[in-house]
Amino acid sequence: KMDFLCEIVQALVALAALGLIVVFIIAHVTAGMVNLTRHEKEKYFLTATGEKEKFPSLHDPYSRELSVVIPAYNEELRMPVMLDEAMGYLENRQKQNPSFTYEVIVVDDGSKDKTTEVAMQYTRKYGADKVRVLTLVKNRGKGGAVRMGTLSSRGKLILMADADGATKFCDIEKVEAGLNEVNSKPDNLAISCGSRAHLEKDSVAQRSMFRTFLMYGFHFLVWFFCVRGIKDTQCGFKLFTREAALKTFSSLHVERWAFDVELLYIAQCFEIPIAEVAVNWTEIEGSKLVPFWSWLQMGRDLVFIRLRYITGAWKLQSPQKTD
Repeated sequence: KMDFLCEIVQALVALAALGLIVVFIIAHVTAGMVNLTRHEKEKYFLTATGEKEKFPSLHDPYSRELSVVIPAYNEELRMPVMLDEAMGYLENRQKQNPSFTYEVIVVDDGSKDKTTEVAMQYTRKYGADKVRVLTLVKNRGKGGAVRMGTLSSRGKLILMADADGATKFCDIEKVEAGLNEVNSKPDNLAISCGSRAHLEKDSVAQRSMFRTFLMYGFHFLVWFFCVRGIKDTQCGFKLFTREAALKTFSSLHVERWAFDVELLYIAQCFEIPIAEVAVNWTEIEGSKLVPFWSWLQMGRDLVFIRLRYITGAWKLQSPQKTD
């Protein structure tokens, strides 16, 4: 009987080892490379009078204090509330401190609605020096949209902010303070992440058992495979120094929901200091996240992120120019 049990255990171990090898092979073979190629139309933005001008590059020296990159997919209804709040804050800050310069880049991620037209109203109101719209020809995913906007920005600091306005825009002052605390090295590499971890107890009380299980499962996978020391990797309110943005976004492969995790994984590989700062956050209706399938996709991406770096399918890139 003991021999039979031993054989079963050995067979299970062999099966698990074989399964692991198969997963490694699949992860390696299906690894996509960093695609920084732009469609010709994505190289330009329209001015308030409708003229075409070429976007600058993240490789150029900064010419603004702050760039705000807003990824938007079918956001014609939710985005105006967020943009009104953001522009109100930024304009007021500029009035109080005229040396403060900024730009907002709305990245329309291949929307099927009037996201671009709505964003262009702000270009006409504030001018293309302050509000620019980058319309992607095809949907890339949130990570792809944030990367394309970041690579087109002029800011010394670059803020990624969601179009739904779930985070109060004035909380940028909190993430700025967090950035300044960790940005002590002369190479000017630092990232500050807005965090909702302090709100987790309340959100668990409002969520279903199943969604709570998915959330904790996702947290475990993030910790086990990719990023340690950051409680909330998914808050869409992150501030980068220009140098940190160039170093991390040049290596980014994941373009969908798990891109934040790969960004922070890359940052930790490069030993870029990361601050995590509590921000105000409100659940806004109309999320594009489909609970079960999005979590499943993210879980797969998390496992594959780590395996693809282990197998060498993906490598940490030195910053490269876009086409």
